[in-house]
Amino acid sequence: MTSIADRPTLPKLIGERVKRREDPRLIQGRATYVDDLKVAGMLHLAFKRSDIAHGKIRSIDIAAAAAMPGVELVITGAQLAEFLAPMPIGTPFPSPAHYAVATDTVRYQGEPVAVVVASDRYLARDAADAIEVEFDPLPAVINLEQAMTGQPTVIHADFPNNLAVPYVPGGTGVDAVAGTVDNTAIDKAFADAEIVISQRMMNHRLAPSAMEPRGVLAHFEPGKEQMTIWSSTQNPHILKTFIAAMTGLSETQVRAIAPEVGGGFGAKINIYGEEYAAAALSKKLGVPLKWVEDRSEAFQATIHGRDILCYIDVAARRDGKVLGLKLKLIADIGAYNMLLTAAIPTLTMLMLNGTYDIPAVRAELTEVFTNKTPTDAYRGAGRPEAAYFVERAMDMLARELGMDPADVRKKNFIQPSQFPYATQMGAVYDSGDYEKALNLALKNANWDGLKAERDRARSEGRLVGLGLAFYVEVCGLGPSASLPTGGWEHAGVTIERGGKITATTGSSPHGQGNETTFAQMLADQFSIPMSDVTILHGDTGVVKQGIGTFGSRSQAVGGTVLMLAGDKVKKKMAKFAAAMMDANENDLVFENGMISVKGSPGTGKSFAEVASYAYVPVPLPAGLEPGLSDEAFWEPENNTYPFGCHIAMLEIDRETGEPKLLKLVAVDDCGTVINPMIVEGQVHGGLAQGIGQAMIEEVVYDEDGQLITGSFMDYAIPRATDFPWFEMDKTVTPTPVNPLGAKGVGEAGTLGSTPCIVNAAVDALSGFGVKHIDMMLRPEKLWNIINGGTA
Repeated sequence: MTSIADRPTLPKLIGERVKRREDPRLIQGRATYVDDLKVAGMLHLAFKRSDIAHGKIRSIDIAAAAAMPGVELVITGAQLAEFLAPMPIGTPFPSPAHYAVATDTVRYQGEPVAVVVASDRYLARDAADAIEVEFDPLPAVINLEQAMTGQPTVIHADFPNNLAVPYVPGGTGVDAVAGTVDNTAIDKAFADAEIVISQRMMNHRLAPSAMEPRGVLAHFEPGKEQMTIWSSTQNPHILKTFIAAMTGLSETQVRAIAPEVGGGFGAKINIYGEEYAAAALSKKLGVPLKWVEDRSEAFQATIHGRDILCYIDVAARRDGKVLGLKLKLIADIGAYNMLLTAAIPTLTMLMLNGTYDIPAVRAELTEVFTNKTPTDAYRGAGRPEAAYFVERAMDMLARELGMDPADVRKKNFIQPSQFPYATQMGAVYDSGDYEKALNLALKNANWDGLKAERDRARSEGRLVGLGLAFYVEVCGLGPSASLPTGGWEHAGVTIERGGKITATTGSSPHGQGNETTFAQMLADQFSIPMSDVTILHGDTGVVKQGIGTFGSRSQAVGGTVLMLAGDKVKKKMAKFAAAMMDANENDLVFENGMISVKGSPGTGKSFAEVASYAYVPVPLPAGLEPGLSDEAFWEPENNTYPFGCHIAMLEIDRETGEPKLLKLVAVDDCGTVINPMIVEGQVHGGLAQGIGQAMIEEVVYDEDGQLITGSFMDYAIPRATDFPWFEMDKTVTPTPVNPLGAKGVGEAGTLGSTPCIVNAAVDALSGFGVKHIDMMLRPEKLWNIINGGTA
């Protein structure tokens, strides 16, 4: 028997600020990305891309490219289509055929028209440049409201007036099943209103701009009839399923691996044409093929985000109580449907209640095709748009009524006693205490003091404004009814013979820190050192099943199923320990690397001793099988709904129009926190991207569909010098949806920061009669307002 008293006490890890165990390999350059991979006999791909936005392909001359030394193959889209079908999507909406490489018509600048296979990347690119393509140009459809009228042309013949999703109603009085709409409640709200606010708002287009561009290496081995595909992806198991289907292989013949992934932000949920082309050509040629995107291609061919226009009407009483909202959403989804393209604006619809108990909410959604890069999920994926529209409207109402914007929010908040709360838009919020978070943000910001500081600055002639915004978002995406590939997650836990734990997770992190937080959880669950836990992910040859990482679901869904798998193994281990000690398994406790009888902490068996016995159980206890390994699937019954409040102070230079963010206070509630340091890091990243949208980033096309912001010379991203010190805090309102109480936090920073900054800019310019400014806050736009022009 070993004494617990002889062993050092292990700290409890859940809730502790543990440094990320992933970081040493990352910051020392020892991680392996797709571009680092080399396979014997590997060839390289390059894609010839369209330099116009819309046109018929008249001819493609590949002769010069095919004759270049080192070129193994040049293939056009029409030729590739002979053995590669149109790409599948993951939504139920109708979709035009979308080939990996265009066959007869190009519909956005950067769409591939031919593929080169060559001995190295640079030869392949030179050969792609040598391909000559002649087009019959067609008019470019760029303006989303014009697009709805079929002008200047129709992009897809089977979609009249460019309507990808012609009309989706939602909210009060809408019965989607019966297909009926009852206007009684919404009409009454506006009839009873003492004040109505109306505004057109644009949530503009963004480029995700992950640090690591996309990349793929496909290796089909004809002798084994096996495909291995490495990709910078957020969901290797979904990649495996789709690659198998598109190449005519069974899933047992495909292994998908996500090595280190240098950021995804939703853009790497998709399976792109380059991945399908690499897999199909590798299978056809029997050689490994690699392609790594360059930054220009990333701007043109990786999905974009946002780009939703909103017309909003607010009906309210003069005491600030909102009676009704009407919203008309028009989403510019670009030229094609990608995996989840058509679904993203529906998430905007879902979250249009915001954090407010509004008696009647009515929305309608139209999605239109344009000659731009397709849109899809980008950090927040539809939810930041909803928060922006609703929070701008609430601020406009407060300004019109002369009320403090915090008081208008408090007047309309859903109260803690109302949860679970079924919204007018069909969501069921799990838990919340919104006023508590707002009050903490006001306290931390010294709201009254900030208002006095703002007023002093104005008396000096400075243009200083304050902005406040609240948000709630749908996270922990789980129920399979709402996800096309399933809403569950999978995990496995194995205790090795020596007492170390190896766990596998279908959540595939790309910056979330799951190797750390999941190890913290298991170390606490078994009361062993965290260094004894290894987390494996991202390889379908190692991790049996999985869905992936998106929608802030890693902790809420992936963490929960890992805990459940751990529980199964722990119960079995207790049975082995009970047999060793001739004790009742229900009387045993796991503590400090020991398993002992409750109330007798001085004696017991070490964790390693029991693990060793489980693999050589002589004699084998009745009813047990040798070994300590088990797995679990788990699917939540509902999503989770984290929330928070952000406050900003901003100054606009009167001479140049340059905005400067002076202060940002964030209070976020993501339920139970496993690692505060990682949560803060996730919020920091979201804040950077939300601030970027408000002040710095915007994708711009000209009237011919040419991408004007096609490099970091023209598409600016925020730098550290653009930010003040982020003042962060939290409230904790656990969710009842999962046993951890965790809600998710990866996207939170993008939701509150954008509207609070625009609210601050409007406040700063309120002396000029400004009621609304569309993002982004370009200095020339603000300068024009200051100097008597228009935004």
